[in-house]
Amino acid sequence: MPIPLPLTTPAAARVTILRHRDAAADEMLSRTLEVELTKAGFAAYVDRAVHANLDWAREIAAQLKASEAVVVLVSPDSAGSEFFVSEVETAREAAEGDGKPRLIEVRIGTFEEVPDLLSSLMTGTPRFAWHGIEDNTKLIRQLVDLIREVPSARGPMRLTISKGLRLSARTAPVPRPVVQPAAVATLLAGTSAPLQLDSFGGAVPLQSSYYMERSADREMQNSLIRYDSIILLKGARQIGKTSMLARGLQFARERGAKVALTDFQKFNQTNLENVGVFYLSLAESLADQLDLAVLPADTWDERRGPNSNFERFVRRAVLEKLNAPLVWGLDEVDRLFTTPYGSEVFGLFRSWHNERALDPSGPWVGLTLAIAYATEAHVFITDMNQSPFNVGTRLALEDFSIAQVTDLNMRYGSPLKTPQELARFFKVTGGHPFLSRRGLYELAARKMALAEFETVAVADSGFFGEHLRRMLVLLARDPNLTDVIRGVLHGQECPTPESFYRLRSAGLITGDSQGIVRMRCQVYGDYLRQHLMG
Repeated sequence: MPIPLPLTTPAAARVTILRHRDAAADEMLSRTLEVELTKAGFAAYVDRAVHANLDWAREIAAQLKASEAVVVLVSPDSAGSEFFVSEVETAREAAEGDGKPRLIEVRIGTFEEVPDLLSSLMTGTPRFAWHGIEDNTKLIRQLVDLIREVPSARGPMRLTISKGLRLSARTAPVPRPVVQPAAVATLLAGTSAPLQLDSFGGAVPLQSSYYMERSADREMQNSLIRYDSIILLKGARQIGKTSMLARGLQFARERGAKVALTDFQKFNQTNLENVGVFYLSLAESLADQLDLAVLPADTWDERRGPNSNFERFVRRAVLEKLNAPLVWGLDEVDRLFTTPYGSEVFGLFRSWHNERALDPSGPWVGLTLAIAYATEAHVFITDMNQSPFNVGTRLALEDFSIAQVTDLNMRYGSPLKTPQELARFFKVTGGHPFLSRRGLYELAARKMALAEFETVAVADSGFFGEHLRRMLVLLARDPNLTDVIRGVLHGQECPTPESFYRLRSAGLITGDSQGIVRMRCQVYGDYLRQHLMG
């Protein structure tokens, strides 16, 4: 029976529906919404492309940016999808520019364990529930009414800092111990004991036996024992910075320090609107995690500048009240490099380092900043004398060595049986931490032959498919970088230092200079040759 709808909906309004295409409930609901929203006069779009290519990647990005609304179908399957989350990120980034598209969440089922990043991306968005076809009529009406209210363009929200203001920026929780999924258990050779396989993607849980400790972990622990003022964790995307930072913070907790973690990836545009609102968001992040009996906005004095207000809050409300050292983790600080006030914030951090050296008995001696980032700081910060990135303890994270992959293989029950198989696997993954863990997971859980693994590794429908499609969409958003990658695939150097640093920090290439570069791993090279060189 057709669902009766209002007759005055705007004919030109574009609506994109994001879902996990391999989940039955998600796909069924997306088809219903596509049909009914089209009947209501909207231009409804659902990605149904069979094959991924550069044109497809460009269309995905263009559709999201051109939409008035994006309906996000959140389910256990979609919430765990790297590509799905990247689509939501693209839509959120577009909305932070001119207010469009408006994100609308439809929660499928009753599950609550939404990953932190996806949850933060959906902060402040309307949410509706759907449990089955009995909810169709109500949901369609709710969506139609809401989408009709979306203006053609709306700028970002403007905030005035006043007493009682609460921005409620999401803070990062203490990582939970690993929960081993029994569904993917396989048997160890020669024993009856099950091999419990970790899930993959995101930070490696604290108690996981699959975390690969590197020399940088020990260096970080030594820095925390010394309570260094600044600890810098630098490395490409998905190299393990967040996992290492989490372990460093746990080490600090166990030694009696107070610990806070702020992940800038979880800040939305409201939190980043200007330097004053940003500092207030940072202060709320600290106050919430440290259980401080103070609302930061109530301590702000408009007669002082933003730097002065924030520094005064950290000194008086935090450091002088804790009676213990504070180790403050700052993850994904790359987001600040492109803000108008990034240099100002980093200059303040550097001044705390300087004050600690000048006054060893002052409050700043009790503060350690552990900063994780991927991008070359000097590309964005012109005065490095005002930067925290050339002082303190610098730790560089690299991809796994073949010895570390051999160790990891043993932890997964040795699905790779010989040194020759290990060498072939290492050639494919290049020691990339995510690809190595995911690849060994698939080999162990599916009892897959290495030859099959090598074939499936670069397939759009394979176990790396979502990860690789995300990389393709990233390149599609920047034609200049796409051309640079084509050159690298032909053995050419990067034409500019900026292109070299951007691609290396994104985790696509490796090398010490723009003149000596190569793709980070064989999987990336083979996949991009298929999709960019045709």
